[in-house]
Amino acid sequence: MKRAIIIVLDSVGIGELPDAHKYGDKGSNTLGNIAASIKDFSLPNLQQLGLGNIDNIKGIKPVNNPKGCYGRMAEMSAGKDTTTGHWEISGIILKKPFPVYPKGFPKDIIDAFEKAINTKVIGNVAASGTEIIKTLGDEHVKTGYPIVYTSADSVFQIAAHEDVIGIEKLYEMCTKAREILKGEHAVGRVIARPFIGNSGEYKRTERRKDFSLEPVGNTILDYAKDKGVDVRAVGKIEDIFSKRGITHAVHTHDNLDGISKTLEYINEDFEGILFTNLVDFDMLYGHRNNAEGYAKALVEFDQSLPKILEALKEEDILFIAADHGCDPTTESTDHSREYVPLLVYGKKLKQNINLGTRSSFSDIAATIAKYLEITGELSGESFFDKIKV
Repeated sequence: MKRAIIIVLDSVGIGELPDAHKYGDKGSNTLGNIAASIKDFSLPNLQQLGLGNIDNIKGIKPVNNPKGCYGRMAEMSAGKDTTTGHWEISGIILKKPFPVYPKGFPKDIIDAFEKAINTKVIGNVAASGTEIIKTLGDEHVKTGYPIVYTSADSVFQIAAHEDVIGIEKLYEMCTKAREILKGEHAVGRVIARPFIGNSGEYKRTERRKDFSLEPVGNTILDYAKDKGVDVRAVGKIEDIFSKRGITHAVHTHDNLDGISKTLEYINEDFEGILFTNLVDFDMLYGHRNNAEGYAKALVEFDQSLPKILEALKEEDILFIAADHGCDPTTESTDHSREYVPLLVYGKKLKQNINLGTRSSFSDIAATIAKYLEITGELSGESFFDKIKV
């Protein structure tokens, strides 16, 4: 019973890519800068898999004879957002980045959206999600107008108080925005951002929902599902792929919940792919420049890793990677254009194999395709022959 298990540590980059300066990310090194800035920081279980043996990680030492295979991956696609990174992991390379709107969305888009939802909107700026509800939350509660905002990423976000605009109504607004945002304005994600609370104490809730574009081509998930094996998704994976290629899905409250639900799936009997996203690193800490909180979340995952490894079945292959960076130690609160780590482990795989610098995240998809004997057009170069016994 062959299974591939992918765990994406959302935004855990390990150093700037050669073209990082073009994205304003020179000097970014999410994991390395955290490791260098936090006293007594250590990730012993990830180190034993080979994390410290990957080049360009400050503060995390290599070990002799790591029990995993290790390397780093460059992003071949243009961009540095969640959708682009996950799609590349699944075998799609984007030559053109999704559109971004640092000065807000054009008038024709806002006009079309207001007409579709039959109300005005406020905001239409690039802003932090926590800050914009502080700034515009009272006006929203008073007028009932939804708050529209974006960021450095390709997102159209709609914030609304759950007592002012009900959650289903907010989701309906997002669906209408998704229908409008096509062609040249096809942003990667429309995101519902519900919040609760009173003036001065507004707080976002866990009922966020992403409305992504459908993948522009077939992914390893599509081909696996077509073959008749399971594709199980934990966290926001289902949203990122617009439900395409997924047979089972469960959403999560936080990283610990994501780890717990991943373990539940691992303990079940099925053949195919398990794909998990752990978003807290990015959402709660990277975007808020909270290096200490980010470090604690990394330690939390590291402490959970032995349970994951122990739960793996004999023929499971575990891939631990990331989708981009989001360095909390730099001035920017946005994603960063970085290499991402690649750790691979299986009870029947070779150990201490240096996979080097992979030219694309899609090497994961190509490797899984070879292991699960899945045919289809995918980007990437398989490294399965290097790790198989």
